[in-house]
Amino acid sequence: MVGSVHLEVADVDLTIRDAVAHLDRSGDGCLNMTIRNDDGVPEHLAMVATPGGGRADLVGAESAEGSGSLSTAGILLEDGTTVAFRSPKGGSGPRVLLRHVRGVTAGHTLPLTLQFGVAGLVRLQARVTS
Repeated sequence: MVGSVHLEVADVDLTIRDAVAHLDRSGDGCLNMTIRNDDGVPEHLAMVATPGGGRADLVGAESAEGSGSLSTAGILLEDGTTVAFRSPKGGSGPRVLLRHVRGVTAGHTLPLTLQFGVAGLVRLQARVTS
C-alpha cells in the first residue's frame, strides 16, 4: 500500500504508516509519517534518501532524550513506541525536511529509501501533496 510498509523478519518488527511528502513547486517541504518499533531493541532512523541522490535533513524532537531525539546514530525509536514525524508547524516532535526533491511519479508518489540501524534499508512510496 502506498505510504505504508510493515517489516517483520528475524529480529525486526517495524511499521511505517501514513507517509506523505508535502512539497512546494521547488521540491522543498517535509515528510510526515509515523514509525512503530516493536523490534525488542532501540532503533534509529539514520537517513532518508530521495531520487537522484538527494538526502533529507533529520531534525530531532525538542526533548534531548527518549524517542524522537537526535543523536549521531539518527532519530531514536525506542522499543514499543510510535514516533510521529510532522511538519515544522506540527509541534515539538522530530521532522524530516526535504530540499529540492525531484522524481515525483505520474501517480503523485515519491520513492524513498530509509536507512535504519537494525532494520537496514527500507524502500517506501510516499504520497505527494502540495
